[in-house]
Amino acid sequence: MDSNRLRRMWHSRHWPAWAWLPLAWLYGALAWLARLGYRLGLRRARHAGIPTIVIGNVIAGGAGKTPVTLATVQHLQARGWRPGIVARGYGRTLRDCRQVHPDSPPEAVGDEPLLLARTSAVPVYVAPQRIEAARALRTAHPEVDILVCDDGLQHHALKRDLEICVFNDQGIGNGWLLPAGPLREPWPRPVDAILHAGACPTLPTPDTAHFAMRRRLAPYALGADGRRHPLAELQTRPLHALAAIARPEDFFAMLRAQGLTLAHTESLPDHFDFRSWKRPAGKGYTLICTEKDATKLWPLYPDALAVPLVLEIEPGYSQWLDGQLQRLSSASFT
Repeated sequence: MDSNRLRRMWHSRHWPAWAWLPLAWLYGALAWLARLGYRLGLRRARHAGIPTIVIGNVIAGGAGKTPVTLATVQHLQARGWRPGIVARGYGRTLRDCRQVHPDSPPEAVGDEPLLLARTSAVPVYVAPQRIEAARALRTAHPEVDILVCDDGLQHHALKRDLEICVFNDQGIGNGWLLPAGPLREPWPRPVDAILHAGACPTLPTPDTAHFAMRRRLAPYALGADGRRHPLAELQTRPLHALAAIARPEDFFAMLRAQGLTLAHTESLPDHFDFRSWKRPAGKGYTLICTEKDATKLWPLYPDALAVPLVLEIEPGYSQWLDGQLQRLSSASFT
C-alpha cells in the first residue's frame, strides 16, 4: 500500500482499517508490556544527570519534531542555557554512538541529526540507546547543562523531566493504533505540553499546556555553498521538486503557494538516501528540495537548492517553557 493510501486509511474507520485491527491490538499489547516493564522496575530507566526535555509524537510519520527541537534549543540558548541534543538517528546504517558534525556522512548519523548539527551550533550525539548518547555528549562537552532529545517519546529507557508532544494538522487520525491507524501508542496519554499544527487533540488533562504552531517556507532557498537565493528569483525557472519526507505533497503545495513553477514533482520514501536516485536527463530543471533531503542530496548534486522550513509557535510556549526552566534550574537529578 502506498503512503498516500495508507494515510487516507488512517484517517477513517472504513473496512481497510478494520481489517488491520487484530494487528493493532497485538501492537498495543506489546507496547503496553514494554511500558509495564519500566513501571514495575523490571527494566531500568536512566537519567542523564541534567535537565532533560523529550520532544516526540504519538503518530507515525512527520509531525514536525525536528523543527520543534531546533526552536526549543534556540530558545534555551537565548535564555543562557548550554543545550545538547541526542537522537536515535533514524535510517542510519551504523548502530554505534557518535557525535554528529556538520560534515558527517548522512548515512552514518541520519539526516535529521545532521540537519540539527548544521543549524543549531550545539553538540549532537546519536545512539540507539539515548542514555549512551547523553553520557558521551556530557563527557566530551561538560559545559552542556540541559539535554533535548529529538523523537524520544516512546524511548522509555531515558528518564525525562519534560515531555512535549507534537501533532501535525491531521491530529490523531482515526484514533487507532498501528497499523490500523497512525498512533504509536494510545491517546490521550500524560505529557507536559502539546504543540499542534491543526486543531488541538483531546487533552490528557484539562490543565495540560497546549500551543498552536504553523509551518511555512523561508523566503529563500539555500545552495550547498550557503548562498541564499530569494524564492522570487526562482519563479521563472522550471523546477524539479523532490521530497523524501512523510508528507511530500505539503512541501510541493507550499512551493506553489510561493509562485514557483514545478515542472515535475517527485515523492520519495521518507529518509530516502538518494544514492540510487538519478536526475532526469536532458530536462535542464533546477532541483529544489527540503533542507532535510539536502543533507543527502548535496554530496551527489551540489547544484540543488534547499528551502528551509520556518516554524512559528504561539508565544505562550516560550513563556510556559521559561516557567519550566525556572523549576528545573533548582531541581536535583539522579
